[in-house]
Amino acid sequence: MLKLFKKKAKPTSEVAPREEDLVETTMYLDKFSIGQSGVIKSIGGDGKIRRRLFDMGVTPGAEVYLRKKAPLGDPLEVTIRDYELTLRKSEAAQVLLETRAPKSEMNEAGESPDAAEVKK
Repeated sequence: MLKLFKKKAKPTSEVAPREEDLVETTMYLDKFSIGQSGVIKSIGGDGKIRRRLFDMGVTPGAEVYLRKKAPLGDPLEVTIRDYELTLRKSEAAQVLLETRAPKSEMNEAGESPDAAEVKK
């Protein structure tokens, strides 16, 4: 018999980090994990890409939630302004967000591993 669907994995008993264990950090949208959210801080890129992102509602101050990633990481599906938007990974790499991450993911300087890329 042909099986069309994979069995769903059982939910894990993952415990969410406490508020005091979270640190505010900045990172690009393409580095987000599924289920992570943040607030847009700035938009990079050249004129055409930047304008297209603004036209789609990707503007500073908007809250973004990463819903899905394709198996190879491109494209990404996000929820922004109460609608679903699909972005290429190259477009998502232009969107800098402010987010809260667990302290355990920070390096010894108190920054996320992606923060070094932000400073360049």
